[in-house]
This record gives sequence, C-alpha cells and structure tokens, in this order.
Amino acid sequence: MASGWDPIWEEIFSTRTWGKYPPEDLVRFIARNYYGAQDRSLIRVLDLGCGPGACSWYLAREGFSTYGIDGSPTAIDQVRKRLAQEQLHGEFHVGDLVRLPWPDDSFDAAIDIESVTSNTFHVSRQIVAEVWRVLKPNGLLFSISFKAGSWGDGTGRRIEEHTREGITEGPCAGMGVIRFSPEEEIRELHSEFQDLSLEYDIRSVDQMTHIVAQWVITCRKPSSA
Repeated sequence: MASGWDPIWEEIFSTRTWGKYPPEDLVRFIARNYYGAQDRSLIRVLDLGCGPGACSWYLAREGFSTYGIDGSPTAIDQVRKRLAQEQLHGEFHVGDLVRLPWPDDSFDAAIDIESVTSNTFHVSRQIVAEVWRVLKPNGLLFSISFKAGSWGDGTGRRIEEHTREGITEGPCAGMGVIRFSPEEEIRELHSEFQDLSLEYDIRSVDQMTHIVAQWVITCRKPSSA
C-alpha cells in the first residue's frame, strides 16, 4: 500500500511557523452542522493531517471530542502542547492517512484541510476509502483541496495528469506533491458518498497577478453503509 505521508512535511513543521487559526469555511461547516448539539462532547471529529493543530485547537475549544493524525512527530508534539497550555483535550497520533488507527464507524465527522490534496489521485483514493471506513453512517466529510488552475499548477515535475511535485511558485512551492484537481476528479474521488456539495473559493494575490483557487467539499457517508 502506498503512503499518504511525505517526509518533507516534517522538515516544514520543524522550520516554519504555521497558521494558528482554522479557515473560515471550516468554522461555518462545524457551526452549521454541530453547534446545535445538546452535548458537543458526544460529537467525535477527526482532523486528518492535523499539523500543529489550528483546527484541532478550535474543535477542542468548542467542546467537541477531538482526534488528529499527522505523519510529522514535530507537528503532533506541537498540537499536544498547544492544547495542554489551555487545558484542552484531544487524542493525537503520528501515522499515515492510508492506515487510520481507529475502528470502523468511529467518527461523526472528518475534516481535511489540504492534506488529501497533498497526494497523488491513487493515494488520495486510498485515504478517502479509509475516511469512509472510520466515519459513522451519516457521518460527514469536510475537505479543502487545490483547484486546477491555481497558482503553481503547471510548474515543477508532472507525476500524474493533475499532480505536480517540486512546485516552484505560489503557496504550494516547496511542499512536495500537490494535486490540482478539476471538478470531475473531485467528483470521482468522492463518488461513494452522498449529498456532495462542491464549491470553490478564489482569491487574487500579489496585486492581482495570481489566483489561488481551492475546492470546498462536503459529503455524507450513506446511512445504509
């Protein structure tokens, strides 16, 4: 089985200061679907590729049962320390997204902020299959993924039709493998799920000389799965 972890991320997390706060689209997703829960501690959320813990910190602070996985020992150490400083709780593992260390039907939701997109399509399919396995029936997946045409697409070395390595420009420069997906690839990747909602965010950067474009994806594991 291929790996869903690129060792370049250990170097990145060891040498760069990372974002401290979750993206607005994630906050909206959580608020829309789970803020009304009578007991938030009963809602189990898995943070895929959690990194230093911006999203995990937010989830724990909001009272949800928070779990995370990342291949970087440095990142996992950082997220544990961040939560401990505020007396927040979560369960975090160093591991590979293609082999999640939880049993079937474990989570009410899984979130992915540009972790699955940091893989080839072949490996991404394995990761999404694992997410399907650990989600409860009716569990939700929220994902942000780079869109075809985003700044950096077309640079570096082509390793698949829509996947590049060694990107030289834009926010993905120096970050290993990145998949810039067209719509049909996103739909194929999530074809086993129901209620697929597919939107995208676009922003200009550098005085409107470049465009950064990202898919915002939500979908549901069927109740009969």
